[in-house]
Amino acid sequence: MKRSMTLFLAGLIAAGTLTACKDETPQVANQAAPQSGQMPEGHPPTNKANQPQAAGHTGTVSETMSTAGYTYVQIDTGDEKLWAAAPETQVAVGDVVAVPAGQPMYNYHSQTLDRNFDVVYFVSGIMKGGESAPGMGMGGMESGNPQMPEGHPDIKASAKDVNVDLSGIAKAEGGQTVGEVFENQDSLSGKEVAVRGKVVKFSPQIMGKNWIHVQDGTGSDGTNDLTVTTDETADVGDTVVVSGILETDKDFGYGYQYDVILEDARVVVE
Repeated sequence: MKRSMTLFLAGLIAAGTLTACKDETPQVANQAAPQSGQMPEGHPPTNKANQPQAAGHTGTVSETMSTAGYTYVQIDTGDEKLWAAAPETQVAVGDVVAVPAGQPMYNYHSQTLDRNFDVVYFVSGIMKGGESAPGMGMGGMESGNPQMPEGHPDIKASAKDVNVDLSGIAKAEGGQTVGEVFENQDSLSGKEVAVRGKVVKFSPQIMGKNWIHVQDGTGSDGTNDLTVTTDETADVGDTVVVSGILETDKDFGYGYQYDVILEDARVVVE
């Protein structure tokens, strides 16, 4: 009888301990090793079931710093101040910016900044205003796309209203035409490509890059316009040779998805 009573009491104590541990379980998931190019220092894997995405925000940068390939910005929306982090972007205090919906990380400690944040929203990019978005206001969003700042140029669509002569464009030596890039995108994905064409649209400094649309008269509607991001510049109507690694199924957020795109391309104006 005495032995039975001892075992019974031990069981009660064990059950109570487990209940207490369960009640103290932190609400933020345990941190795991970051995946290269996707998560900043120590950021845990996204858990969409437990951490629903917060809505996008637009506001003025009141504080910013960059570290470990990421830029942190404190955004003053007029109603509140909040922190967001995205792949490194050139941004300054006073800039008007927009950030898309993001994953919240509560009680986050940045090791490289040696700084604690009550909550940081990790987002796919920081959209700057300035010359490329003169009409962007506090919280204004373009109709039809709730994540795009008001007045921001459409970086996805080509400039169909610009009259650029595409006749007589020769394929780059050892390269591809725009139509061939789209036709052979599966086999060309991750490989170096070179395309000669004419610039039909140029959008400067969007998400830290210049965006160029190149056409050469090949391809059909939907496969006749190659999007290029670069640090270099070109004018509409310029004949250029663009070269770089072809990426496929690229999603930048803001509703901007590309079947094919050349990122960080080299641009030679001829």
